[in-house]
Amino acid sequence: MKSFFARFVRLADGILPIGVADAHCDIPCGIYHPHAALQAADTVIKMTSLIKDLEEMGSCDLTACHAMARYVMIKEEHAKKAKDELLILWTDYFKPEHLAAHPGLHEKVWMACKLGSASKQNVDLAKAQEFQAAIEEISAIFHETKKK
Repeated sequence: MKSFFARFVRLADGILPIGVADAHCDIPCGIYHPHAALQAADTVIKMTSLIKDLEEMGSCDLTACHAMARYVMIKEEHAKKAKDELLILWTDYFKPEHLAAHPGLHEKVWMACKLGSASKQNVDLAKAQEFQAAIEEISAIFHETKKK
């Protein structure tokens, strides 16, 4: 027999579904890392390569169209994820002392996010690789700040 609380939650969710919210907690927990951004950038490169491969094959059958749609969707999602992860580092982790030690950091993050947008808007392997390289550079700065 279900508890009253469990029944109440199920009823309330049926009336006014809350949904799922994905976000960093914004509590100064100190748990930050560029790994997710790097992994997402790897995925952008892989999906861009797969899209290019399908284009070169010139196939227009249903299976190829379905694969293309999936590759594009995943490329878009992961480019956004990488940008979101960069913005978390930029706004929540990096402090004034980090910016003093790395005066170009704001520009680097801004340009990396611009490359993420270019990776979403186009099927350009060079831009995807630039995006990854920019995230790697920011990752190196992040790791340097953790040593201090």
